Amino acid sequence: MRIDIVTIFPEFIRQAISHSIIGRANESGIVRIEACDLRGFTQDKRRTVDDTPYGGGAGMVLKPQPLFEAVESLRQEDTLVVLMSPQGATFSQEKAKVLATKRHLVLICGHYEGFDERVREHLVDEELSIGDYVLTGGEVAALVVVDATVRLLPGVLGNADSLDSETFENSLLEYPQYTKPVDFRGWKVPDILLSGHHEQIARWRRNQQEERTRQKRPDLWRKFIDSNKL
Repeated sequence: MRIDIVTIFPEFIRQAISHSIIGRANESGIVRIEACDLRGFTQDKRRTVDDTPYGGGAGMVLKPQPLFEAVESLRQEDTLVVLMSPQGATFSQEKAKVLATKRHLVLICGHYEGFDERVREHLVDEELSIGDYVLTGGEVAALVVVDATVRLLPGVLGNADSLDSETFENSLLEYPQYTKPVDFRGWKVPDILLSGHHEQIARWRRNQQEERTRQKRPDLWRKFIDSNKL
């Protein structure tokens, strides 16, 4: 898989993708993640990527020319071009699974007051948002998408089985986890986890998942109930 991130802050992206699981996946060749400097596609000495909006208004708007040329330099036959935008569909675990099946992603990071509308209309395939709030730029949002997607690729996680029990799998939150010591400041690990009875432990964990989801995320609980109706 290849992921190209179009940004005016390429060093920010390069630094972020050099660490932890994502960094190791990139170094090992499971995925190739690159930062594409949008300013490298400008046509003036000042490397200008934005300009004032037609019709007036506050702020600056990203120009279409450098964005089109940057994406066109990267686009292949099987490329999916994604615009990181608060107007996009909300990113989710299910969407991460879909993106993990793609061979090439181009993620465009916004700044200022947004994009020239022709970028949205004629350049990108879809828009994604990571939530209903405003960020100073699209880099953080793009990195969220990269992290959630890349960790689903075969060979990225040391134990692929851990994916099966994670939060949001089957619309349920993850069950409680414990490690040593058994007794920490008087708070003890549940006896069932020390019993060695794997079927009973599995049943306890499932019950915990359902109860946690019901209490903490009634929206997910309703989704879980609906998906299990006969």
